[in-house]
Amino acid sequence: MELNEHLSPRAREDYSLVEQARSGSRTAFAALFSRYKDSIYYMILKMVHNRDDADDLTIESFGKAFSNLEKYTPDYAFSTWLFKIASNNTIDFIRKKRMDIISLDDDENSESQNLSNSVSSNVPDPEEQFIREQRASLMRDMMDTLNPKYRRLIQLRYFEELSYDEIAAELNLPLGTVKAQLFRAKELLYQVVRGVREKY
Repeated sequence: MELNEHLSPRAREDYSLVEQARSGSRTAFAALFSRYKDSIYYMILKMVHNRDDADDLTIESFGKAFSNLEKYTPDYAFSTWLFKIASNNTIDFIRKKRMDIISLDDDENSESQNLSNSVSSNVPDPEEQFIREQRASLMRDMMDTLNPKYRRLIQLRYFEELSYDEIAAELNLPLGTVKAQLFRAKELLYQVVRGVREKY
């Protein structure tokens, strides 16, 4: 696929990592995650003003991006595509919580429309479904390196999509304990994604 001649050297490096990630390279996934995790987190934090929500939405945004890598094209930088996904995901979250949004630009330019279309929800073909299943399997493999206590928290929060209150009720734990342990679980999972292969 021909690269946009206006892409920066960093954007070209990102595209190389995307190509490797599409082929299943765990190192490439980790590199992309590490490169943009903090900037995505702080962008989301400015939108939701809540660290717990920003943590969750950061993971969700990367999950959506990594599940749709086959739809990314180098017509624009990977970072532009990733930030658009994170922004749209956060706006959806805010709307669901019925929070007021100060302003939204209704006049999207053609690039924004293309970006939105590139991650539109379509029924995946068998090959896409296989790729997504492989990536879900990879995430579960990473979870297996965690202590069972933390693994259970990740399972409930991100696979079963329970709220903090629901997790507290399920595990019969104080809400504060659930939040603290889930924060630790996410930190450990971040380390695994970065390639740390220690057993916790």
